[in-house]
Amino acid sequence: MTDPAFTRLRPLADPAHLPALKPAYLHASPALGLGDLAPPPRVLLLYGSLRERSYSRLVVEECARLLQLFGCETRIFDPSDLPLPDQVAGDDHPAVHELRAHSLWSEAQVWCSPERHGQITGIMKTQIDHLPLAYKGLRPTQGRTLAVMQVSAGSQSFNSVNTLRVLGRWMRMFTIPNQSSVAKAYEEFDEAGRMKPSSYYDRIVDVMEELVRFTVLLRPHADRLVDRYSERVERDCPVETPVESARLV
Repeated sequence: MTDPAFTRLRPLADPAHLPALKPAYLHASPALGLGDLAPPPRVLLLYGSLRERSYSRLVVEECARLLQLFGCETRIFDPSDLPLPDQVAGDDHPAVHELRAHSLWSEAQVWCSPERHGQITGIMKTQIDHLPLAYKGLRPTQGRTLAVMQVSAGSQSFNSVNTLRVLGRWMRMFTIPNQSSVAKAYEEFDEAGRMKPSSYYDRIVDVMEELVRFTVLLRPHADRLVDRYSERVERDCPVETPVESARLV
Protein backbone atom coordinates (compact mmCIF):
# COMPACT_ATOMS: atom_id res chain seq x y z
CA MET A 1 0.00 0.00 0.00
CA THR A 2 1.26 3.48 -0.84
CA ASP A 3 2.36 5.65 2.09
CA PRO A 4 -0.51 8.09 2.86
CA ALA A 5 2.12 10.82 3.27
CA PHE A 6 2.66 10.69 -0.48
CA THR A 7 0.39 13.41 -1.84
CA ARG A 8 1.85 13.85 -5.32
CA LEU A 9 0.84 10.58 -6.92
CA ARG A 10 -1.73 10.91 -9.65
CA PRO A 11 -4.68 8.50 -9.44
CA LEU A 12 -5.17 6.31 -12.48
CA ALA A 13 -8.68 6.35 -13.92
CA ASP A 14 -10.12 3.10 -15.31
CA PRO A 15 -6.92 1.08 -14.84
CA ALA A 16 -8.46 -2.06 -16.32
CA HIS A 17 -10.05 -0.36 -19.33
CA LEU A 18 -7.79 -0.71 -22.40
CA PRO A 19 -9.92 0.16 -25.43
CA ALA A 20 -7.05 0.30 -27.94
CA LEU A 21 -5.59 -3.07 -26.93
CA LYS A 22 -6.12 -6.30 -28.89
CA PRO A 23 -5.90 -8.94 -26.12
CA ALA A 24 -5.59 -11.87 -28.54
CA TYR A 25 -2.10 -10.66 -29.49
CA LEU A 26 -0.87 -9.86 -25.99
CA HIS A 27 1.44 -11.79 -23.68
CA ALA A 28 -0.26 -11.21 -20.34
CA SER A 29 3.02 -12.06 -18.61
CA PRO A 30 5.73 -10.84 -21.00
CA ALA A 31 8.62 -11.70 -18.65
CA LEU A 32 7.51 -15.26 -17.96
CA GLY A 33 10.54 -17.51 -17.82
CA LEU A 34 13.07 -14.69 -17.58
CA GLY A 35 13.25 -14.54 -13.80
CA ASP A 36 11.31 -14.30 -10.58
CA LEU A 37 8.07 -12.36 -11.09
CA ALA A 38 7.60 -11.81 -7.35
CA PRO A 39 7.51 -9.29 -5.89
CA PRO A 40 5.80 -7.32 -8.66
CA PRO A 41 8.18 -4.99 -10.55
CA ARG A 42 7.91 -1.43 -9.20
CA VAL A 43 7.73 1.28 -11.87
CA LEU A 44 7.85 5.07 -11.46
CA LEU A 45 6.45 7.12 -14.34
CA LEU A 46 7.41 10.75 -14.99
CA TYR A 47 5.86 13.14 -17.50
CA GLY A 48 6.91 16.57 -18.69
CA SER A 49 3.98 18.96 -18.99
CA LEU A 50 1.67 20.80 -16.59
CA ARG A 51 -1.08 21.43 -19.14
CA GLU A 52 -4.56 20.36 -18.08
CA ARG A 53 -4.65 18.06 -21.11
CA SER A 54 -1.05 16.92 -21.04
CA TYR A 55 -0.33 14.37 -23.74
CA SER A 56 2.86 13.20 -22.05
CA ARG A 57 0.77 12.50 -18.93
CA LEU A 58 -1.89 10.72 -20.98
CA VAL A 59 0.84 8.53 -22.51
CA VAL A 60 2.26 7.54 -19.12
CA GLU A 61 -1.24 6.78 -17.90
CA GLU A 62 -1.66 4.37 -20.82
CA CYS A 63 1.72 2.91 -19.90
CA ALA A 64 0.68 2.49 -16.26
CA ARG A 65 -2.47 0.62 -17.26
CA LEU A 66 -0.43 -1.76 -19.39
CA LEU A 67 2.16 -2.23 -16.66
CA GLN A 68 -0.54 -3.04 -14.12
CA LEU A 69 -2.00 -5.54 -16.59
CA PHE A 70 1.47 -7.13 -16.72
CA GLY A 71 1.51 -7.46 -12.93
CA CYS A 72 3.57 -4.39 -12.01
CA GLU A 73 3.07 -1.79 -9.30
CA THR A 74 3.06 1.75 -10.69
CA ARG A 75 3.36 5.29 -9.39
CA ILE A 76 2.81 8.42 -11.50
CA PHE A 77 4.48 11.47 -9.97
CA ASP A 78 2.77 14.86 -10.27
CA PRO A 79 5.47 17.56 -10.64
CA SER A 80 3.12 20.54 -10.42
CA ASP A 81 4.67 22.03 -7.26
CA LEU A 82 8.25 20.88 -7.80
CA PRO A 83 10.65 23.83 -7.36
CA LEU A 84 13.56 24.51 -9.65
CA PRO A 85 16.86 22.97 -8.57
CA ASP A 86 18.61 25.20 -6.00
CA GLN A 87 15.53 27.42 -5.71
CA VAL A 88 15.10 26.15 -2.16
CA ALA A 89 18.14 25.92 0.09
CA GLY A 90 19.44 22.37 0.03
CA ASP A 91 16.47 21.39 -2.16
CA ASP A 92 14.63 20.93 1.14
CA HIS A 93 11.11 20.82 -0.27
CA PRO A 94 8.38 18.20 0.26
CA ALA A 95 7.98 17.60 -3.48
CA VAL A 96 11.70 16.95 -3.87
CA HIS A 97 11.75 14.54 -0.93
CA GLU A 98 8.74 12.69 -2.29
CA LEU A 99 10.16 12.40 -5.81
CA ARG A 100 13.39 10.94 -4.43
CA ALA A 101 11.47 8.50 -2.25
CA HIS A 102 9.54 7.24 -5.27
CA SER A 103 12.74 6.87 -7.27
CA LEU A 104 14.36 4.86 -4.46
CA TRP A 105 11.23 2.67 -4.34
CA SER A 106 11.35 1.96 -8.07
CA GLU A 107 13.07 -0.84 -9.95
CA ALA A 108 12.18 0.68 -13.32
CA GLN A 109 11.11 4.06 -14.66
CA VAL A 110 9.27 5.53 -17.64
CA TRP A 111 10.15 9.04 -18.77
CA CYS A 112 7.89 10.79 -21.29
CA SER A 113 8.52 14.36 -22.39
CA PRO A 114 6.91 16.61 -24.94
CA GLU A 115 9.27 18.03 -27.50
CA ARG A 116 9.47 21.80 -27.15
CA HIS A 117 11.87 23.85 -29.28
CA GLY A 118 13.47 20.59 -30.36
CA GLN A 119 14.20 19.37 -26.84
CA ILE A 120 12.73 18.00 -23.62
CA THR A 121 10.77 20.42 -21.48
CA GLY A 122 12.04 22.23 -18.41
CA ILE A 123 9.53 20.31 -16.28
CA MET A 124 11.04 17.03 -17.41
CA LYS A 125 14.61 18.18 -16.85
CA THR A 126 13.75 19.59 -13.43
CA GLN A 127 12.51 16.21 -12.24
CA ILE A 128 15.65 14.46 -13.45
CA ASP A 129 17.86 17.20 -11.97
CA HIS A 130 16.29 16.53 -8.57
CA LEU A 131 17.42 12.90 -8.70
CA PRO A 132 21.06 12.91 -7.54
CA LEU A 133 23.42 10.08 -8.33
CA ALA A 134 23.94 9.65 -4.59
CA TYR A 135 21.49 10.56 -1.82
CA LYS A 136 22.05 9.75 1.86
CA GLY A 137 24.29 6.89 0.87
CA LEU A 138 21.71 5.52 -1.57
CA ARG A 139 21.40 5.58 -5.36
CA PRO A 140 17.98 6.83 -6.52
CA THR A 141 18.48 5.83 -10.16
CA GLN A 142 21.52 3.59 -10.50
CA GLY A 143 20.74 0.10 -11.74
CA ARG A 144 17.11 0.84 -12.64
CA THR A 145 15.76 -0.01 -16.05
CA LEU A 146 14.37 2.89 -18.07
CA ALA A 147 11.97 3.37 -20.98
CA VAL A 148 12.03 6.71 -22.82
CA MET A 149 9.15 8.25 -24.76
CA GLN A 150 8.10 11.55 -26.27
CA VAL A 151 5.07 13.30 -27.71
CA SER A 152 5.18 15.91 -30.45
CA ALA A 153 2.72 18.49 -31.75
CA GLY A 154 4.04 18.10 -35.28
CA SER A 155 5.72 15.41 -37.34
CA GLN A 156 7.55 12.53 -35.71
CA SER A 157 10.84 13.42 -34.09
CA PHE A 158 13.35 11.71 -31.83
CA ASN A 159 15.11 14.72 -30.28
CA SER A 160 13.54 14.28 -26.85
CA VAL A 161 14.02 10.52 -26.62
CA ASN A 162 17.65 10.94 -27.69
CA THR A 163 18.20 13.45 -24.89
CA LEU A 164 16.42 11.22 -22.39
CA ARG A 165 18.75 8.39 -23.40
CA VAL A 166 21.76 10.59 -22.67
CA LEU A 167 20.29 11.50 -19.28
CA GLY A 168 19.46 7.87 -18.49
CA ARG A 169 23.03 6.86 -19.21
CA TRP A 170 24.30 9.74 -17.07
CA MET A 171 22.04 8.58 -14.23
CA ARG A 172 23.55 5.06 -14.60
CA MET A 173 20.30 3.45 -15.69
CA PHE A 174 19.78 0.60 -18.14
CA THR A 175 17.80 2.23 -20.92
CA ILE A 176 15.99 -0.40 -22.96
CA PRO A 177 16.48 -0.49 -26.77
CA ASN A 178 12.87 0.22 -27.75
CA GLN A 179 11.28 3.67 -27.47
CA SER A 180 8.13 5.54 -28.42
CA SER A 181 7.63 8.83 -30.26
CA VAL A 182 4.01 9.91 -30.81
CA ALA A 183 3.61 12.49 -33.59
CA LYS A 184 0.67 14.92 -33.69
CA ALA A 185 -0.33 13.66 -30.28
CA TYR A 186 -3.46 15.83 -30.24
CA GLU A 187 -4.91 13.52 -32.92
CA GLU A 188 -4.18 10.30 -31.03
CA PHE A 189 -6.50 10.68 -28.03
CA ASP A 190 -10.27 10.78 -27.72
CA GLU A 191 -12.24 13.31 -25.67
CA ALA A 192 -11.92 11.16 -22.57
CA GLY A 193 -8.13 11.23 -22.87
CA ARG A 194 -7.80 7.63 -23.97
CA MET A 195 -5.46 6.69 -26.77
CA LYS A 196 -7.03 5.55 -30.01
CA PRO A 197 -5.96 2.33 -31.73
CA SER A 198 -2.91 3.08 -33.90
CA SER A 199 0.62 2.02 -34.66
CA TYR A 200 1.72 4.56 -32.03
CA TYR A 201 -0.30 2.75 -29.37
CA ASP A 202 1.04 -0.60 -30.55
CA ARG A 203 4.59 0.71 -30.12
CA ILE A 204 3.79 1.79 -26.57
CA VAL A 205 2.66 -1.77 -25.83
CA ASP A 206 5.94 -3.01 -27.32
CA VAL A 207 7.95 -0.69 -25.09
CA MET A 208 6.10 -1.67 -21.92
CA GLU A 209 6.49 -5.39 -22.68
CA GLU A 210 10.21 -4.85 -23.19
CA LEU A 211 10.58 -2.78 -20.02
CA VAL A 212 9.00 -5.54 -17.94
CA ARG A 213 11.23 -8.17 -19.56
CA PHE A 214 14.46 -6.25 -18.95
CA THR A 215 13.43 -5.37 -15.40
CA VAL A 216 12.74 -8.98 -14.45
CA LEU A 217 15.82 -10.21 -16.31
CA LEU A 218 18.18 -7.75 -14.62
CA ARG A 219 16.66 -7.53 -11.14
CA PRO A 220 18.79 -10.32 -9.57
CA HIS A 221 21.94 -8.84 -11.11
CA ALA A 222 21.35 -5.08 -10.80
CA ASP A 223 23.63 -4.54 -7.79
CA ARG A 224 26.44 -6.58 -9.32
CA LEU A 225 26.19 -4.79 -12.67
CA VAL A 226 26.77 -1.38 -11.06
CA ASP A 227 29.49 -2.48 -8.63
CA ARG A 228 32.42 -0.15 -9.46
CA TYR A 229 36.09 -0.29 -8.53
CA SER A 230 36.30 3.50 -8.11
CA GLU A 231 33.44 3.49 -5.62
CA ARG A 232 34.94 0.61 -3.63
CA VAL A 233 38.15 2.65 -3.36
CA GLU A 234 36.20 5.75 -2.32
CA ARG A 235 34.30 3.81 0.37
CA ASP A 236 37.43 1.91 1.43
CA CYS A 237 35.67 -1.39 0.82
CA PRO A 238 38.19 -4.03 -0.27
CA VAL A 239 36.76 -6.92 -2.22
CA GLU A 240 38.43 -9.38 0.12
CA THR A 241 38.93 -9.12 3.85
CA PRO A 242 42.39 -9.98 5.21
CA VAL A 243 41.03 -13.34 6.38
CA GLU A 244 39.68 -14.12 2.91
CA SER A 245 42.96 -13.01 1.31
CA ALA A 246 44.83 -15.48 3.51
CA ARG A 247 42.40 -18.18 2.39
CA LEU A 248 41.50 -18.87 6.00
CA VAL A 249 37.81 -19.32 5.20
